[in-house]
This record gives sequence, C-alpha cells and structure tokens, in this order.
Amino acid sequence: MDLHKIFLTLVLPWLVTATTAETPACIIRITTKGLEFVKQEGLKFVEQELENLTIPNLSGSKGRFHYSISNVTVTDLQLALSNLLFQPEQNFVFDINNASISLSFQRKLLYWLFYDTGMINASAEGVFIKTELRMAKDLAGRLKIDNMTCKASIAKMQADFGGTLRTVYGFLGSVLTTGMRFLLSQQICPLLRHAGLVLLNSVLDTVPVRNALDKYIGIDYSLLSDPDVTEDSLDMQFKGMFFYLKNENDTLPNLAVSPVIKEHERMVYIGLSEYFFDSAMYAYYKADVLKINITEEKMPKNLEVLLRTTYFGSIMLLKPEVASAPLLLEFQVSIPPRFIIKPLSTTASATATLDIYLMPTDLPPEQLTSMTMELKFGARVFVKGKNLQVYLDLKRFRMYSNHSPLESFALIPLQTPLKTLLQLMVMPVINERTKRGVEIPLPEGMEFTKETVTNHTGFVVVEGDLHFSVSLRDVIEKYRAAPSPKPTLSD
Repeated sequence: MDLHKIFLTLVLPWLVTATTAETPACIIRITTKGLEFVKQEGLKFVEQELENLTIPNLSGSKGRFHYSISNVTVTDLQLALSNLLFQPEQNFVFDINNASISLSFQRKLLYWLFYDTGMINASAEGVFIKTELRMAKDLAGRLKIDNMTCKASIAKMQADFGGTLRTVYGFLGSVLTTGMRFLLSQQICPLLRHAGLVLLNSVLDTVPVRNALDKYIGIDYSLLSDPDVTEDSLDMQFKGMFFYLKNENDTLPNLAVSPVIKEHERMVYIGLSEYFFDSAMYAYYKADVLKINITEEKMPKNLEVLLRTTYFGSIMLLKPEVASAPLLLEFQVSIPPRFIIKPLSTTASATATLDIYLMPTDLPPEQLTSMTMELKFGARVFVKGKNLQVYLDLKRFRMYSNHSPLESFALIPLQTPLKTLLQLMVMPVINERTKRGVEIPLPEGMEFTKETVTNHTGFVVVEGDLHFSVSLRDVIEKYRAAPSPKPTLSD
C-alpha cells in the first residue's frame, strides 16, 4: 500500500466524523450531588417495587415431613446501606448492602399423623443487590436505559413458627427457609429489571424530544450522542434547536460555539449557546409572527398629532376623504433577531420596518412613509420550575427613512415618542410570548430550584438544585397504560 492510500485510510474517517458531527446548543450536566438527591427518590421507588415481590407457592416433603407455604407477603424492608454512583463503562451502579426483608406466609405442615396450619414470620438478612444501568440514546434521540444487569443474594434466612406445634417443627424450619431463600433471591432481579427497563423508561419518555411549543414553532431536544459519563458527572448533548412547524427543514445552521461546563458544585447545570436563542427567533421570523399593527385608537393622541404634523405636506396633497382617514402603524421585523452573549451581558438585536398608512373607508391604504428601525434589547435569562424564560428590555433605538436621507432628519422629533410607543405596546406583546418559556429537557416531576445564571462568551450556564414536585411513583402510574403483570421466575 503506497503512502497516499495509507494517508486516506487514516485521515478520511476523521474528516468524515469532523464534518458530520453536530454542534450541541444545549448541554446538561448531572453531578454526584444531583445523583445523591435522585437516589433518595429512587430508593423509595425500589422499596415500593420490592414490597410487591410475588413469590410462588412452595410445597415439598422430606421423609415423613410434608409442607406447603402460600400467600407470601413482604411486611417490612430495611434498605439502610445503599449507593448510587456514576461508572464510566456502565453509567450507573446502584448497590444495596446488608438489607433485610421481613415476610409472612401461610403454612400447612403434615408430620406422621399430625397436621398443622398457621402463619410463619420470616426474615431475610444480609440481602445484597447490585444493579448496573447503561444509558444510551435511541433512534428518536431520546435518553433510555439501554441495558441493565443485576445480581442479588441473601446471606441467611430465619423463620419464626407460631401455632400449636411450633416447638415440634422448629428444627425443621431450615427446610422451609432454604426454599424461601432461593425463591426470594431469584425474584429480586426480574422485578428490578422490569422496574428499570419498563417503568423507569416510561419516566424518561416524559422528557421532551421534538415537541410543538405553540401553534407556530417547535423545539428539538434530541440527543446527539450517548451520555458522557465520568466518576463525577453525566453530560448530555442536545441539539437544542427551534423550528417552524409548517416547514421543519428550514432551520438556521448552527455556527455558534458549544457550551462548556466545568463546574461540579451544584446538582445540575444547563449550558445554552447563542444558537439556542437565535434558532427560536429565526423560527418565529419564518412563521411571520414578529409583527404588530397599531391602529389610531390605540396610539397616544400626542403621537397621532405629531405624525400628522410631520407628514402635513404629504397629507394636504391627498383627497379629503383620504387625508382625514385614521392612521395605521405596521411594525414588522425584517431580519431574524440575533442574540449576543458576553460575560457581562446578554443582548439581542433586531432590524424592523415601520410603515405608516392612512386607512380610508372603502379605499386602498395610502402609505405616508416607510422607515427602518434598528433595535437593541437587554435580555435576562432565567428558569422558573422547569421553564426557561427570557425577558427583553428595549435599550437602544435608531431609525431612518427608506425613502431619502433628507427625510431621516425629519424623523428626529418622532424618535422619542415612537420609542415610548414600542415600550408600551410592542415590548409587552413580545415578553408575553417569551414569558411562556420552553421546557428544559428534564423528566416530568423534576424541577429546578435555587437557580442562578452565569454568562460566558457565546453561551449561558444555568446552575441549580433539583426538586421533585411529583413523586416518581406518581409519574409512573400516570403514564402506565394498563396494569403490567408482575415478573415471575420464568421471566
């Protein structure tokens, strides 16, 4: 093989990967502190699942001793020692050590001619459970538990007999406890595998992936790769792109820098690049909703008088029925707004046109003028619950005529009243829309609390703690389509 072929063999795969890899606009990091918090809710879920252990009836004989046990129920659980850890290869490791499970069941015993029934209280001691979960993205870009392994063992089991013959049959308790110990240890892992691969995945199904935000635009939170796991954190890279619902392929290319998260002190971090916000503005621009009409009855009287005075010469040349017609201001964004994120500020810039018309009844509109406006907004990003919101404040405003440079000088007296009009009538409409916010990609019931926002060059990082507004069990029950059969030993 010549040097040219060797070069292509080594370099071409790298070039293909480099050119096809997508840049994430949204990155989420879960830290060990966040994992410890999630563990508390997860432990409640595991306890509830283990309480539903279904153990089949057991019967057999040893010599002249015949036995049968049934109606096994879990009466108490002690899961004091547990750990939920990140593991680079398997993503998550969940350990339960030295746990105890208390049981009660109905017994039927026959020994020679003696027949006895009653309840048996038993306890499994030294219960050890280890589960490893591998997280991956599925074909839809959704985070899923892709694989799960489980090991379970019980160090010893004790039984406490009640009834008239408990002294006689006490020495035979080892026969029953040995069978119960085997059955119990064999039931734990099938139940937990079902809980992870079915029930917990149903919770992950509540994370938004590609959803409509309103009747105009949608959000694409699909994962770009499998999670990146270290001993300290789990990082997920999301596309973080908005799109116009009626033309989902017309999207803004992502040329922004990717968010970088270095911290580990809080439970969760979310990094959002300029592209995240720009794609939202681009989608709304394509949906043709970044516009507003202001009729004469809605504008301040002094502005109406000022406009008629400014364009008095033009109005006087018109027919009386047109000259006395009400005014209409048509405000429309002409270029998709862009966000600029710096360490000390977040701003948005927009270019818009303002057309001023006279609106005579039963006659075509008469345009008085058309002007271009350059606007600069201060932007504040914050999270409320699990909704990401943006508040915009008009900071700078400049306008000039689209007809002639000379007319631009005549517009100077209009600058202040038009800016006031924008602040009073246009900004509330814009902020009403941005106040609705967009859900960040977290499972249902999980929300942000004590959040703070830090600016960087080209992206913002939202850091905070987690809070369960709804229990894990409640979310599972809400989306459970039908009661699932409990796993059996054959499963």
